[in-house]
Amino acid sequence: MSDAIKHECGISVIRLLKPLEYYQKKYGTAFYGVNKMYLMMEKQHNRGQDGAGFASIKLDMNAGERYMSRVRSAEQQPIQDIFSQINHRINSAILEHPEYADNVALQKKHIPYIGELLLGHVRYGTFGKNSIESVHPFLRQNNWMHRNLIVAGNFNMTNVHELFDNLVHLGQHPKEMADTVTVMEKIGHFLDDEVAKLYKQIKKEGYNKMEASPLIAERLKVHKILKRATKNFDGGYAMAGLLGHGDAFVLRDPAGIRPAYYYKDDEIVAIASERPAIQTVFNVPFDTVKELDPGHAIIIKKSGNTVIKEVLPPTERKACSFERIYFSRGSDKEIYQERKELGKLIFPKILTAIKGNLHKTVFSYIPNTAETSFFGMVKEAQNYLNKKKEEQILALGPKITSEQLHDILKVRPRIEKVAIKDAKLRTFITQDSSRNDLVAHVYDISYGSVKKGDNLVIIDDSIVRGTTLKNSILRILDRLSPKKIVVVSSAPQIRYPDCYGIDMAKLEDFIAFKAAHELHKDRNSLALVDTIYQKCLKQVNSKDHEVINYVKEFYEPFTAEEISVKIGQLLSPEGIRAEVQIIYQSIQNLHQACPKNLGDWYFTGNYPTAGGNRVVNRAFINFYEGKNQRAY
Repeated sequence: MSDAIKHECGISVIRLLKPLEYYQKKYGTAFYGVNKMYLMMEKQHNRGQDGAGFASIKLDMNAGERYMSRVRSAEQQPIQDIFSQINHRINSAILEHPEYADNVALQKKHIPYIGELLLGHVRYGTFGKNSIESVHPFLRQNNWMHRNLIVAGNFNMTNVHELFDNLVHLGQHPKEMADTVTVMEKIGHFLDDEVAKLYKQIKKEGYNKMEASPLIAERLKVHKILKRATKNFDGGYAMAGLLGHGDAFVLRDPAGIRPAYYYKDDEIVAIASERPAIQTVFNVPFDTVKELDPGHAIIIKKSGNTVIKEVLPPTERKACSFERIYFSRGSDKEIYQERKELGKLIFPKILTAIKGNLHKTVFSYIPNTAETSFFGMVKEAQNYLNKKKEEQILALGPKITSEQLHDILKVRPRIEKVAIKDAKLRTFITQDSSRNDLVAHVYDISYGSVKKGDNLVIIDDSIVRGTTLKNSILRILDRLSPKKIVVVSSAPQIRYPDCYGIDMAKLEDFIAFKAAHELHKDRNSLALVDTIYQKCLKQVNSKDHEVINYVKEFYEPFTAEEISVKIGQLLSPEGIRAEVQIIYQSIQNLHQACPKNLGDWYFTGNYPTAGGNRVVNRAFINFYEGKNQRAY
């Protein structure tokens, strides 16, 4: 994506179902789980490069023996950093105590991080929160083994203030109003409550305190705790939790906004935000990795018994389409096909933009993540040309000469690698305050790839802010002297903020919003902006389910094509010689390409939860009042 958009998180859970000695014998190491977790996290590196965390739990440890470990990092390469720390601890322990080397029981007893239950997390820091305190997993400690809770997730709550107030009314004193802390304390409260109830019940049955402990672990109903804790959650989430005695869960939101997949055999249970991470790490077929249903939790008891339980009634499925367009790895079988389909479906618009002149058109893509949609676009161009060739050959009939046939068949789409990203420079300038001065050098161009007078078609995943296009990409592409530059977005226009975990929070950042605002200026209709602001203000104290998304009215006077034309004007740098045209995917085509992921609120304003409407109205109020702040 030419404008980097950050997704907050990716989760990984591994539960080893056999004793550690089994993995030592079969795979040559008792650190099998740790090694697999490293790979699981690396295979989801695309979901978070600003922070990473790892936690483990050892089963059936004696009192006084350490059974929980956690390590987190916000270093430049956080995954490598945490596993370097883990490996250092392991190697140091074995070096100091050679007797540990071939003794799995001693390794488990004395070396941290080795365990049967593992949790990994990767994240991007959003809104400036990239300190170690913001890195998952979060830990809630207690002397009662069952009350220890480790939580990590891929989520964002729209109603964190309400959830915070609920905790206060329960008598708690949360340390901060952050959704992760609030979620953890909410689950922790009902975990404490359930453990206390079970203890009283077991005590009445005549068991003493020591005898009660394993019975509590056995009888604890995790889905019941989650039902009580999540009753008022409004957001998109896939959250993972480990309990100190060895139970684990991953819960998905009722609309299926955030993704979660799982795999189970007789050796392991593996859960991740992306299917290919599990497929690749454990070398298992596509159809053995299942999607966790919305509103459901996969629960792994200490015994290893694994069940899927409904926690919240599923609502209309609105799985995030941006997962398919950009965030998830394109190596997923379904996502690969969907991205190709996005490129294919937008080709008719491209053909219109170049007036059917494929002979004088070069096709390329920026950045690398757009390569799959580029394949779909080019394949459709080939299909179009093949049809034209067939018509020409049939028109000439049996009298066609070898020379004529050769001339017809040699025509094919012109494909070039026009722009090459300078990855090292990109890494540097994202940390630098003078980013705008340096952004023009993010990409290098392939001189000679385009002839003077050609059309140049560049496909991108999506065009959100347009900053890099205007300040860098269009300027350098203009050096190739094309007659026209057509920038194609495989996604529709992003018009509304996301509030479920994607770093798109402010309306005024979106080039589509800026374009619509300019159109209101052009047509002397800014009075509508005032009206929308007043409508949003009147709903500030309304209940979430009563709130209407009035920001839709901001876009209603204009067609998508009118907004695209204005975007082209706004993004054309001063002094550019080539004509610039911006083309966006249609909503209809998006749904056709990604039929299972119909969550499109950032394009349509149709939020899957009631809290979304409150967020978008608050974002409009912030824009109108000139407040540069988060809307939730």
